[in-house]
Amino acid sequence: MKIAMLARNADLYSHQRLKKAAEDRGLTLDILNTLQCTMNIAARRPEIYYRGNKINGYDAVIPRIGASITFYGLAVLRQFEMMGVRSLNKSEAIERSRDKLRSMQLLARAGIGLPDTAFTHDPKKTEEVLRLVGGAPLVIKLLEGTQGIGVVLADSNRSAKSVIEAFRGAKVNILVQQYIKEAEGSDIRAIVIDGKVVATMQRTGAPGEFRSNLHRGGRSVEIEIDDSERATAEKAATTLGLNVCGVDMLRSNDGPVVMEVNSSPGLEGVEKATGLDVAGQIIDFLIKDGSTT
Repeated sequence: MKIAMLARNADLYSHQRLKKAAEDRGLTLDILNTLQCTMNIAARRPEIYYRGNKINGYDAVIPRIGASITFYGLAVLRQFEMMGVRSLNKSEAIERSRDKLRSMQLLARAGIGLPDTAFTHDPKKTEEVLRLVGGAPLVIKLLEGTQGIGVVLADSNRSAKSVIEAFRGAKVNILVQQYIKEAEGSDIRAIVIDGKVVATMQRTGAPGEFRSNLHRGGRSVEIEIDDSERATAEKAATTLGLNVCGVDMLRSNDGPVVMEVNSSPGLEGVEKATGLDVAGQIIDFLIKDGSTT
């Protein structure tokens, strides 16, 4: 099997681990810089060129598309799909997960627990938004944010109004969410492969930091999750149509609530916390999936 990985930085831990896992199984995995792929759209047979050379012979593609290049990355991935190349996660599933508002709408319709969340275009509706999420403290998120960037904790209604009005004045879209105080600055990431949770860790923010992202100095440890948390993570992945993903959850007084579903989860934190070969499990799924098609 010959695999292409779409990724801008070949040296990242996750990408090197996936490459090694593939090669350990006798497969070929080439890491292609997504932005250096060029597509021939009008050809009768879809074509992709990489650094001037026509691409062919790939059986599968692993999309590791950064949030900042989602539009172009998905265009390249769709071109691979039109060429008959299997994708670890399909383009439409990644697109659903990257749209935070759309993904939350789908998860809510499926009955999956979420924090109280409000969205509006009209800055004059700030009072109504605060009422819908139960007032401060609350969390304000940029729809386009990632790795904790563009996430603000407002500890009073007055500060919340100021932040909301500032964001709306800058013409950016935001979500306003209930703050789950009982989570105490920690969240759970569950890695789901082929509909099953295969690894779990708890991430805790650095001192004085409410965001638990490892990129922001958080730490991770292995954790056992209960049946409701496992079911929530697996249902979230299935609802969005993702074969492989990371589901981020908080433990609330009303049960697990999903904060985000990541279609390209980092592997370093979870592999080091659990000692599990998650990269190998991803490659094994790709091999199994290919044998059944």
